[in-house]
Amino acid sequence: MSHPTTAYKILTQPQMDALEADGSFAGAPVDLADGYIHLSTAAQLTETANKHFAGQDDLHVVAVDLDALGEAVRWEESRGGRLFPHIYTALPLSAVIAYSPLERDGAEQVRLPVTG
Repeated sequence: MSHPTTAYKILTQPQMDALEADGSFAGAPVDLADGYIHLSTAAQLTETANKHFAGQDDLHVVAVDLDALGEAVRWEESRGGRLFPHIYTALPLSAVIAYSPLERDGAEQVRLPVTG
């Protein structure tokens, strides 16, 4: 089974600022507690936003090149037994291929950042 090579992380404005300023992101409080950074595939992203970020503003979606992270990426079961990408390292800015403010389309789906 092949997995997508791009996954997504939702960041708050302060987390986005830290990623840009520090060149890496160690993780949100839930990531630090679990020992890895939670990511979502494109198909999982809207559900993640709805479940974990409902009612929050000033959010950003970061597209992550999983190939750039190599062995740090593990696909593990989570919600409903589905496989989610988790990274067992800080997220380096160099692995971010695009990011944008979190916006939704007319069907309330999260729009993916556009890569150049």
